[in-house]
Amino acid sequence: MTEHVRKIAIVGGGTAGWLAAAIIASKHKKAIIAGQIQISLVEASDIPTVGVGEGTWPTMKNTLKDIGIKESDFFAHCNATFKQGGKFVNWVKQQDDFYYHPFTVPLGYGRIDLAPYVDRIEDFAIEANYQHHLCEANLAPRSISEGEYSGQCNYAYHFDAGAFADLLKHHCRNTLGVKHIIGTVKQVKLNENQDISSIILEDQQELAADLFIDCTGFSSLLLGQALGVDFISKEEYLFNDTALALHVPYPSEDAPIPSHTIATGQNAGWIWDIGLVTRRGVGHVYASQFLSDDEALHNLKTYLGPQAKNIEPRKISFKCGHRAKFWHRNCVAIGMSAGFVEPLEATAIMLIEISSRFVAQNLPPQRKNMTTIAKRFNQQMDYKWSRIIDFLKLHYTLTKRPEPYWQAHTTSETIPESLKEDLSVWAYRGPIHADFESAIELFPAASYQYVIYGMGFKPDFTQQHYLYDQGQQALVIKQRNQQLTQQMLQSLPDHRTFINTWLNTTSAGQHLPQGI
Repeated sequence: MTEHVRKIAIVGGGTAGWLAAAIIASKHKKAIIAGQIQISLVEASDIPTVGVGEGTWPTMKNTLKDIGIKESDFFAHCNATFKQGGKFVNWVKQQDDFYYHPFTVPLGYGRIDLAPYVDRIEDFAIEANYQHHLCEANLAPRSISEGEYSGQCNYAYHFDAGAFADLLKHHCRNTLGVKHIIGTVKQVKLNENQDISSIILEDQQELAADLFIDCTGFSSLLLGQALGVDFISKEEYLFNDTALALHVPYPSEDAPIPSHTIATGQNAGWIWDIGLVTRRGVGHVYASQFLSDDEALHNLKTYLGPQAKNIEPRKISFKCGHRAKFWHRNCVAIGMSAGFVEPLEATAIMLIEISSRFVAQNLPPQRKNMTTIAKRFNQQMDYKWSRIIDFLKLHYTLTKRPEPYWQAHTTSETIPESLKEDLSVWAYRGPIHADFESAIELFPAASYQYVIYGMGFKPDFTQQHYLYDQGQQALVIKQRNQQLTQQMLQSLPDHRTFINTWLNTTSAGQHLPQGI
């Protein structure tokens, strides 16, 4: 058990494979150049990118910067736009309600919760943050004069997943020294210790490695099939298992581009609407036990209106849950091979970033170190998945919609015990920073505040009398927010105008080959 870990094989391309390759290779670039580490990626050319997750979390800014990709190149080649948060329409009632989950934390965050001092709890995001108004006005989160990956507003991205994988592939092969192998896995060979020793491709090529990274998607070819790690369903909490997805053209080239994801509640699921530069990505996520495919298609056509003519959406079926282990023996699963939940709050790509960064930072020098590293990784990922499921479930469990699908989400047996405990505490003081003190949290208290207050959940603040001692401080913060809101509404550019002007005045993408 003293073998050195020098050869890493990533099996599977797409966003998961190439993003994992980029994060790990950029961290160990000097060792790759020196020949001390070799990273290979095996990609089957006959497997298309699923492409459901076209949205990211703000962590992607640092990821792109760290792996060495210019923000303007990313925009130029990935049809990318800014994402300042999510707009949740008709999640509380059947119609005429919405709230925002913006990515910028509330003013005064960490010092004061403004919720006890707002006129209506549903307006928390409006009185505590300026991004609600920026999104409603379709504005960019920063000005052109501000540098790449900067700006006062926190933001993420929307992008074309296939184009992003191609950009990463070019960067990995040409800049980071990743070896690219085209081939379909025919067999996974195990050694006497039940580690994976090699994979054999259909052309009989055999690839041996010390560490294998499974990015084979839902099939989980290595971790699930070859190593037999069980899949743990979470369908008792999150019911959605199907999506209909399609691309929708804009009515004109200068149509406004929302700088946020729009999630519109339906009778048994919800519809996502993501604005890229040249098209929209639209899809209906639903639970097959509550809604038929034909009914979902009807919902989608009703939502799109005249643009629904001759649409042929792609059907994607998925299981909600994750593997019992994420790193077993000498194999770690990243992406959908590790698990998947509905594409709400852009958790899928964020988990790829986090998992890949852990591997990059904790790459064991020898096989004997791997057991401890794997144990820690599994502990962290178990915690992250439980938090993700709690946070997604929170979007449903506070609803007042009467349909069976929505009401089923509010019954006690479908709510995780950990979320029940949180809600019992938040019933009298709301989420605070101290509730999320783990170094491995995915969502801050601010995210929970935006969701529960936006859904109309109002704690009984009268039980916490000290909160009202901060009334003057709260007034100053709210006035400051009003000033910032007006300044930004007047100074920030239109979203589409910003992107067009920015890319036309830079050399974005000119050093990359056509078609990337």
